Amino acid sequence: MDRPNDALERPVTRQRSPLVVEGLRKSYGDHEVVRGVSFSLVPGECFALLGPNGAGKTTTIRCILGQTMPSDGRIELVGESVPDHARQARQRVGVVPQTDSLDPDFTAAENLEVFARYFGIAPDQARERIPRLLAFAGLEAKADAKVPALSGGMKRRLTMARALINDPELLVMDEPTTGLDPQARHLIWDRLKGLITDGKTVLLTTHFMDEAERLAHRIAILDEGRIIAIGTPRDVIAEHIEPQVVEVFGDWAEHTGGAPAWATAHAAAFSRRFEISGETAFCYIDEPGALLDHLAGTGLRYLHRPANLEDVFLKLTGRELRDS
Repeated sequence: MDRPNDALERPVTRQRSPLVVEGLRKSYGDHEVVRGVSFSLVPGECFALLGPNGAGKTTTIRCILGQTMPSDGRIELVGESVPDHARQARQRVGVVPQTDSLDPDFTAAENLEVFARYFGIAPDQARERIPRLLAFAGLEAKADAKVPALSGGMKRRLTMARALINDPELLVMDEPTTGLDPQARHLIWDRLKGLITDGKTVLLTTHFMDEAERLAHRIAILDEGRIIAIGTPRDVIAEHIEPQVVEVFGDWAEHTGGAPAWATAHAAAFSRRFEISGETAFCYIDEPGALLDHLAGTGLRYLHRPANLEDVFLKLTGRELRDS
């Protein structure tokens, strides 16, 4: 997979970090959902916070924005202490929530104009910004359309434009492309890449590993309330997973058990590590030559590829479904 942002090394900067989180903890009764999380953002970078359901991502974001009181730790958001000065900090932060909260009774342009009032932006200044934001979102032709007339992708782009109305120092995006079709996802990726290129700092949560790999300069994987890996996508892959993967599936001519039966009998001889998930065997290896030669005579189908961020994520957090 192409990883264009891995090459974008951010220079050492003496600018204040837009976000510092140190030793963040949050408990509900006896259940600790965030357990000593620490990270900070470099101005102008995209930092992705990844994790399965129930890992503590949403609670971490809510604490950062002052919406949930932490049990312990320190948060500094755009230079302000949170939660003590959360309201002042949020004036310089843009937020794209998981679900759209656009007003269905207003047009696209009116949604932006009304939202500007929450930041004390003068009406004439807001009206000057709105055409540029609609153009950024590709919604110039929908300025007078009410929200119910917009597609899901248009609503997400309008929500992103709304989050930029105050020219924020930090943009927080919570799963911005969930539920969108591939065309809409790619359009939002293009808009996000433009913002990052222009120097905006972005904190992103997502369940799409390819999204994080495409957009983020650095990632942190969160599980059971703790950060278990952090770094650039390429560095995290190199540190935590074998470099090559061969996915094996289909029927095995010598056995009725298919790829799982083949893997049980043979995968260990060719792989540093292997996993069976459903009808597919995942073989993690350094050099694939011997395994590929062997598979050529089995009648099995297979896919050879470089390891990616999803492989790391599944190795560190497991393949089991998380319902909460």
